[in-house]
Amino acid sequence: MPRSDSFMEYTVELLKPLGPVQARSMFGGWGLYFGGRMFGLIIQGQLYLKTDEVTRPDFEAEGCRPFIYQSRGKEQPMSYWTPPADAEDDGRRMLPWARRAVDAANRAAMKKAAKKAPAAKKAPAAKKAPAAKKAPAAKKAPAAKKAPVAKKPAAKKKPVRRS
Repeated sequence: MPRSDSFMEYTVELLKPLGPVQARSMFGGWGLYFGGRMFGLIIQGQLYLKTDEVTRPDFEAEGCRPFIYQSRGKEQPMSYWTPPADAEDDGRRMLPWARRAVDAANRAAMKKAAKKAPAAKKAPAAKKAPAAKKAPAAKKAPAAKKAPVAKKPAAKKKPVRRS
């Protein structure tokens, strides 16, 4: 049975105005999905929303923070950011931020599909027309065998008469 989490349940309820949001347990947290695409993340009791180059400036302007994890001693920021503080407990204020996150997730999916498409959509190489089948070469009649030349017997030398 999937584990339950009261903060996850509260967040899904808060996001109800967006539409049907699903939560899936992952990596010690939760992935939030809308329309089959992940647009949010709950880790250690904090909600993070998907951003991209279009929406990130809005999140930065509101003082939001990125989700950062440690990997091999280095900090790795991800494309998920906290929502503004005034939206964390207000579904009406959360809705535009959630919509931005869904839009960012959709754009990311389209970019990913576009990267794969050129390989798949390449015009197939012009196929060579099958070579016209050559009519089988007429079999040559075997060359008439030359009859073996009969060797003439060496002419007998007539004895020379000496008179």
